[in-house]
Amino acid sequence: MKKTILLVSGLLFSVSAKAQILDAIKSTVKNQTGVDLTKPSKTTTATSTNAPGKKSPIDIGSLTTTQISSGLKEALSIGVTEGVKKLGVTDGFLKNEAVKILMPEKLRNIDTKLRVFGLGSLADQGVKLLNRAAEDAVVEAAPIFTQAITSMTITDAKNILLGSNNAATSYLQTKTQNQLFTAFQPKVKASLGKVGADRVWKNLISKYNTLTGEAVSTDLNEYVTNETINGVFKMVAEKESGIRNTPAMRTTSILQKVFRAQDGK
Repeated sequence: MKKTILLVSGLLFSVSAKAQILDAIKSTVKNQTGVDLTKPSKTTTATSTNAPGKKSPIDIGSLTTTQISSGLKEALSIGVTEGVKKLGVTDGFLKNEAVKILMPEKLRNIDTKLRVFGLGSLADQGVKLLNRAAEDAVVEAAPIFTQAITSMTITDAKNILLGSNNAATSYLQTKTQNQLFTAFQPKVKASLGKVGADRVWKNLISKYNTLTGEAVSTDLNEYVTNETINGVFKMVAEKESGIRNTPAMRTTSILQKVFRAQDGK
């Protein structure tokens, strides 16, 4: 019995001593490393700030205002050049549904009535020649659009860069629409005469007035001028959107630098 008590006492002392030693180790580790061994450890998964598939924001502040302005102007210049090139050929307007010039809205009734009277070919010819005039005039107007790009100020450039897909085009259109109309209208008028659209439309409206007893008229020059300008801006906006959203369309170093910064907005 005495031996048993001594054995039990020895075991209890051994367990107690071990516990004290373990507590001392835990205390030392906590003091030296800050790690509390009495608390269960948590498994953590390291995450990368540049995870695959995610864009790393680029600080637009790294670009100078001159670089931003140059990049936007270059994008617009490319848009104008390519847009005019596509539109300034036979069927450039006529076969492009996005910019095709239709019969003026207040004369749409003419189209219906002429077809009723078997004169649909005359109506078709009238629309065709409106588009031919635009196709002819837009080539001569290219320098006007290019010159208008310089109206963009450096102050506005940063806001435009961080704007919508067609922010630069919209800005350019707002700032230059009246100026472009004034400069462009004589070229359209000359083109209407060059392709014979003015004569065809005079004949078309005359026949319509005779058949219906009405007296309609329209300023084709103003109408075609506006539609031609709008057509070019649609093409420029399409190109701008492409450059903003498709890195492969950024064909120069300045476009790559500026619009890569825009990607991180």
